[in-house]
Amino acid sequence: MLSRVAERLYWSARYLERVENTARLVSVYDELLFDLPRDIEISWYNLIEINSGVEQFEQRYKVKDERNVVKFLLSDDINPGSMLSSLKAVRENIRTTRDVVPEEMWELINELDLYARQNIKQGINRSQRHVFLNTIIEGCQKIIGLLAGAMSRDCGWHFLIMGRYLERADMNTRIIDAAVSVMLQSKEEEDVRLGQVVWSKVLKSQSAHLDYRRTVRTSINGAKAVSFLLNDPCFPRSLSYCLEQIRDAATKLPRAGLISAQIKTLSEQHYPISSSEDIDADFHDYLNDLQLKVIEINHHITESWFNFRQGDAA
Repeated sequence: MLSRVAERLYWSARYLERVENTARLVSVYDELLFDLPRDIEISWYNLIEINSGVEQFEQRYKVKDERNVVKFLLSDDINPGSMLSSLKAVRENIRTTRDVVPEEMWELINELDLYARQNIKQGINRSQRHVFLNTIIEGCQKIIGLLAGAMSRDCGWHFLIMGRYLERADMNTRIIDAAVSVMLQSKEEEDVRLGQVVWSKVLKSQSAHLDYRRTVRTSINGAKAVSFLLNDPCFPRSLSYCLEQIRDAATKLPRAGLISAQIKTLSEQHYPISSSEDIDADFHDYLNDLQLKVIEINHHITESWFNFRQGDAA
């Protein structure tokens, strides 16, 4: 496979996953607004900080309110990680690699992109945001289902898998980080009732609520929810599962030794969480370190398979 084709497939998967996860991130914050007690306020600006968008946001907006944050995350063309920017990137990458993916994928991408652009105001305005975001998430899942059911398990598939799960691992830590930021800003007397709402919404945002109940078999609390989302080996959105999928896909390709070793080391590093009190500023720093290590994995993937002369094979 040509390295440029492999790179486009990898980034197609990353951007598609980013579209879905951005919708999930905004959705969990939106639901928090409805379920939190009236005397507890949350800052939407947390989402800008955990997505490393502070500089770009402040170049464009003066007011750090809900509307501007949601607009920046969903539709702003100055933000390369916004939902619409990511959809555009998926569409462009698939347009140039249509001969190596199921032919229906081009049609599904176009439909999702068209729906998002025609109805983006529903996402920015709170009244219809839930329906809009759910439709985006379902559209992404439909495309992923097509790939799972109709694409050969060749090199192209392995690059798609690495892209999807690397992006998912990154956003997994960011969604947890968003919840940690809310908890750190709360008053001590609010922690219990706030935690019950926040961690329940985090699990639901990752479609993890029922799996958590089945696996952990206890009430929801911060320590157990975080441990499940980071370390569960079977749940497909946990950090541990994502890293294993990346490693498994990489080992089916040449020059995978460095990446496999790096992921093995990262998988063996567990932050000790015995109670919700351990979800503190140090844990926040740990999540930031995880995000940096995910970025390092991306760099190694780029160096191993994409930085070749034009015409070389990945």
